[in-house]
Amino acid sequence: MEFGVYTFADLGVDPQTGKLGNAKDRLREVLQAAKLADEVGLQVFGVGEHHRLDYAISSVPVVLSAISQQTKNIQLTSATTVLSTVDPVRLYEDFATLDLLSSGRAEIMAGRGALVDSFQLFGYNLEQYNELFEEHLELFLKLNSEATITWKGNHRPALSNADISPRATNPIPVWVGVGGTPASAKRAGRYGVGMAIVILGDDPKCFVPLVEDYRTAFNAAGHPKEQCKLAITGHGYFTEDGKQARETFYTYFNNYWTYVNKQRNMFFHLDREDYDQMTSPEGSLFIGEPDEIIEKILKQHELLGHSRFLAQLDIGALPYKEVEKSIELLATKIMPGVNKYI
Repeated sequence: MEFGVYTFADLGVDPQTGKLGNAKDRLREVLQAAKLADEVGLQVFGVGEHHRLDYAISSVPVVLSAISQQTKNIQLTSATTVLSTVDPVRLYEDFATLDLLSSGRAEIMAGRGALVDSFQLFGYNLEQYNELFEEHLELFLKLNSEATITWKGNHRPALSNADISPRATNPIPVWVGVGGTPASAKRAGRYGVGMAIVILGDDPKCFVPLVEDYRTAFNAAGHPKEQCKLAITGHGYFTEDGKQARETFYTYFNNYWTYVNKQRNMFFHLDREDYDQMTSPEGSLFIGEPDEIIEKILKQHELLGHSRFLAQLDIGALPYKEVEKSIELLATKIMPGVNKYI
């Protein structure tokens, strides 16, 4: 199984100090985290796209290109690209450039994203989300395989014998991020791309039908079996003492969801009882000591059969030193502990 981490570089108020994070410091931390993840042997580092003042990253390929110059081996992916609100031609050009700068390490995880700010910002109709996503995915996959194309759609000017450059070293791996919608899972399978499931609150067993939908659609479309890939992603925090991990992370996790929901004009407070259920062996959060996380990942692997695990570690203004510790434990203890059995 491949292991990695991803970040949205959210800017929250530190619940301990009351200090608000700033974009410059968060970007510095993102680069440091990526460099460390590469050095300790993780396989994937992801960066998410947001277009708000409370996030530090809007231009994912620029940040990943900077990371590419400080790393050697780790795959560099968006997590996610809001595919409905980006021109597929520009997206391909940007990630092909990243791919060349990184010696073939670029990937794309496409999705809607948790927030919808980019639709109004870039002049897209939110009600056309699905239609836009489908058309943009179809066009991107065509761009990914053909250097000169002719194409016509409904939401972008037609392309006539257009040269698309530069060309990536190889076709850029594409994943579709799915939160729980069967139609999204079936679409990922139909197009023959990887699927990344975001497990934030539901019982992992709830995702079994989603995985079945994806694999059924994938096989029905006749795609090569080696392209059928599943990733599991979620929030994580790891220390040598599981009890201490759960105590420490509660403050930051509650803080994160408080200001995320405030962005949507909603009040939120996470009850400790609900948090304890989420951090239990059957829960959705990857919080605890290495042996506990290994057991949870292996149980989910039995259910879902995934080949990649990605953890979002730096949420709620969690101090960077704690993020570093989690990255190191993920690479040195959790990853080998899981791969010993699969």
